[in-house]
Amino acid sequence: MENSEIVVGLDIGTTKIVAMVGRRNEFGKIEILGVGKSDSIGVSRGVVTNILQTVESIKTAVAEAEKSSGVEIKVVNVGIAGHHIKSYQHRGIHTRKNMDDVISQQDIDALIDDMYKLAMLPGEQIIHVLPQEYIVDNTSDIKDPLGMMGVRLEANFHIITGNVSAAQNISRCCQLAGLTIAELILEPLASSKAVLSNEEKEAGVALVDIGGGTTDIAIFQDGIIRHTAVIPFGGNIITEDIKNGCSIIKTYAELLKIKHGSALAMDSMENKVVTIPGLRGRPPKEISIKNLAHIIQSRMEEILEYVDYEIKNSGFKDKLSAGMVITGGGSQLKHIRQLTEYITGMETRIGLPNEHISGGMIAKVSSPIFSTSIGLMMMGFDNIRQESKEEMKVKTHSTKERGSFWDKLISQGKKFFDDEETQL
Repeated sequence: MENSEIVVGLDIGTTKIVAMVGRRNEFGKIEILGVGKSDSIGVSRGVVTNILQTVESIKTAVAEAEKSSGVEIKVVNVGIAGHHIKSYQHRGIHTRKNMDDVISQQDIDALIDDMYKLAMLPGEQIIHVLPQEYIVDNTSDIKDPLGMMGVRLEANFHIITGNVSAAQNISRCCQLAGLTIAELILEPLASSKAVLSNEEKEAGVALVDIGGGTTDIAIFQDGIIRHTAVIPFGGNIITEDIKNGCSIIKTYAELLKIKHGSALAMDSMENKVVTIPGLRGRPPKEISIKNLAHIIQSRMEEILEYVDYEIKNSGFKDKLSAGMVITGGGSQLKHIRQLTEYITGMETRIGLPNEHISGGMIAKVSSPIFSTSIGLMMMGFDNIRQESKEEMKVKTHSTKERGSFWDKLISQGKKFFDDEETQL
């Protein structure tokens, strides 16, 4: 295998760090070559809070992925999230100099590059510039202006920004771990790549990725990204509520949530209890499953109300025919789909990232907790393919110029000899 065929996704989450190695097969599916997973110690709500601890966690995950895949990992596609993420709508304008030629990729790139030069608030940087629709000489709703004639090229953009120091800390952690970042990618975009179909994006859908520290939202309609948001609450705050409500340590609270937790208290058994071992010779503690569900439901309702507010705030709630797709670790909570439908009134399904993957490791990575890392790989492959297309365009363009030069030379030579024969 050549290294150019291999892409690595690195998901630096609040509860876990995942390094995933894959390559595309002849059918366009991603074959998972190896996975490495470690506990995330130095990250809080999607933001690095301890450089050294995060570096060690990254090294552990990468070493495990290298061992299982047999591939030396040097370049990674990294996800970024956190409550510092913001999104804006902006319109850009590019006036073309050569009006006789059709709109080229260079014109589109120039328009997008101008968006990266927008003045941001102090401490913010642009992470993604996502075109929504183009306007050519007042003709609107154009998805791809390539090859069209026009003087004035405009576009509506969805611009995603993040905190400069947060991005720099991620870069620093990867650098200290001996890695180079190929692309810094917003995590809800990566998750949507892994779990949403093109039909859902066209019909209108809201992706909700419930992670450990944050809940990420991405809204699509007409196949275009319309809104993104990050809510600074996730599965960890539910664990904290269980810990405080049941007066137990965090480790037991997390185990209770995973094994016996439910998002709906009414479906929990009234008299069932779970016994938790006591600390340092203290007697065991009995936890009521019904009370546990009440604690989880209260917090989960709060998170979903935030989600519903963001969807309403986007102005697209009534246009989402495909409803909502929930993924991430929080989507594994029992009865989460039913509670989501009750709170938001939207049809909901659980998003699994198994549609785009193949190979022997499919059973191991087809869980919602791997949606982001698989999406990061997919976007990495897309970027490689886009770069290859642009290189081919440059080569083709130079070949055409070279061909036209030789055509002119041969034509001139032929004309010269024709003129000589005429004179004779």
